[in-house]
Amino acid sequence: MLRFMPVGDSMTIGSAGEHTWRYRLWRHLCESYGGPFTFVGPREELYDKTAEAPTSYEYAEPGFPRAHLAGWGEGWQHMAPLIGEAVRAHRPDVLLVSLGLIDLGFYTDAEQTAENVRAFVAGARAARPRIRMVLLPVIPNIRATADAPFAEQVDRFNVLLAKAVADLDEPRSPMLLASPPESYDIHADTYDGTHPNASGEHRIAGAFAGAMWEAWGVGQPYEAGTN
Repeated sequence: MLRFMPVGDSMTIGSAGEHTWRYRLWRHLCESYGGPFTFVGPREELYDKTAEAPTSYEYAEPGFPRAHLAGWGEGWQHMAPLIGEAVRAHRPDVLLVSLGLIDLGFYTDAEQTAENVRAFVAGARAARPRIRMVLLPVIPNIRATADAPFAEQVDRFNVLLAKAVADLDEPRSPMLLASPPESYDIHADTYDGTHPNASGEHRIAGAFAGAMWEAWGVGQPYEAGTN
């Protein structure tokens, strides 16, 4: 059985009442992947905005493997210390990682964030040497349209992320840099300039699905209308 672990921030954990891109990808793989698979991880919750805590299980469609390692307000610097134990405990074959916006917005600059990427990869491989990873570039949010230094940091980090993937990719533990979600529009694909709405969820799921299909032959090209 192929075991995926979604790793991410608020865009990945989602909030009460949402489907999440995790669900959209699961539906796609149910229809396009020919073998058994599941999602694994130490958490299942959604973020509850009223409680301001990850305490909700109110998924729009709860009937899917909801496990993940994602947290509202968490980034590379938060996940790097956690990934080794999560991988040891849950034995994922593939990490699907969407992180970085929170780091650049509040904690670390592009270079420091890239160092945390490398620490994350090292921790995951120490726990499971043949693990595969798909990394999504940071999607600029509404802040980047008005804050030029922040936008520059996002662009700089995405360059460094691509370099890290190129440097760290190896045959026994391949790494993919997914393409940014196709035609992603923060005004049409988010509900607040940052967090994905239904169309944004489809586009993020499609970015991960496309990378795995093109590089590894996993699944098929993504069709949003079927999910």
